[in-house]
Amino acid sequence: MARILLLHSMYGLRPAVHQAADRLRAHGHEVHVPDLYDGRVSDDPDEALAIKEEIGMDELLKRSVAAAAPLSAGGVVYAGFSLGGALAQNLALADENAKGLLLMHGTSDMADDASAPDLPVQLHVADPDTYEPVDWQNAWYLRMRRAGADVEVFRYPGAGHIFTDPELPDYDEESAERAWAIAEDFLKTL
Repeated sequence: MARILLLHSMYGLRPAVHQAADRLRAHGHEVHVPDLYDGRVSDDPDEALAIKEEIGMDELLKRSVAAAAPLSAGGVVYAGFSLGGALAQNLALADENAKGLLLMHGTSDMADDASAPDLPVQLHVADPDTYEPVDWQNAWYLRMRRAGADVEVFRYPGAGHIFTDPELPDYDEESAERAWAIAEDFLKTL
């Protein structure tokens, strides 16, 4: 099975991230869940955003790289929720040993000359999603394909942005279960 680095959203390392990791472990995967916020969590979007901005994206990326470094040589699937997805994408595109990329609720911009030959990528996103508008998703998809990645996008009509977290208002049980079933099948192939 897969070795997975699972990165949390801007809300921090909340119980839903541990639940997701446990769910993946139950399918035989080795899952690592670093705490990029040093124990800070929030269920309030404004407070969570303030934590993210206080730490800063450069520092969050450094912390993500440090978490990935001991795993990379053996190959790793990068995964993340929203902000964690953006960080995971950056890591996967920079790691020649990346085995796959599982994005839950979030993507990141990428350089025009990015290269990800044959990288399996799966994105699960709300439809519509205020943080990931359709125009952005389409441009992201085209760039990822141009980079050589093998991309699948799954949209969940009516779901909120982070629809897999049962403790957040965006939670949608039906969409979450569907997303996890598809993601588990994806991970089996890696």
